[in-house]
Amino acid sequence: MTPIRTIHPDFEEYLHLKPTECIELFVDLRNLVLELYPDANEILYHTHALTAVFSISEKLSDAFCMIPIYSKHLNLGFNKGTLLADKTNLLQGTGKLIRHIPIATTVDYRNDAVKELLNNAIELAISDMKKPSKVSSNTISKIKK
Repeated sequence: MTPIRTIHPDFEEYLHLKPTECIELFVDLRNLVLELYPDANEILYHTHALTAVFSISEKLSDAFCMIPIYSKHLNLGFNKGTLLADKTNLLQGTGKLIRHIPIATTVDYRNDAVKELLNNAIELAISDMKKPSKVSSNTISKIKK
């Protein structure tokens, strides 16, 4: 699978340490997010998980989804998941805002229900944004070396 946007070298360095299945799922899921919102900024972190956060601005507070990659699995997380209409009960979690979908195969996200959740999350992030961003389609690495 070829990424539709170049993967930042800081992120790629850690990504290649993950299982091949996780890498392939990450690239395809990331492509889906960027297909739905090409202007998304990608904010990269490496803490307990290697995480790509997708935001309508350069701020984490304006993020609409994230893809955390753990040692052997990944999730599609929604920053304001409790505020989304989840008609098919895909979202899991018990936090005040964040919900996620466990990702094991492409079937887990290459479907209309997930696309609808992503589009709703994007719309919510846009409506909640305090002031317009001048930054779009950028990758911002917060990975400490």
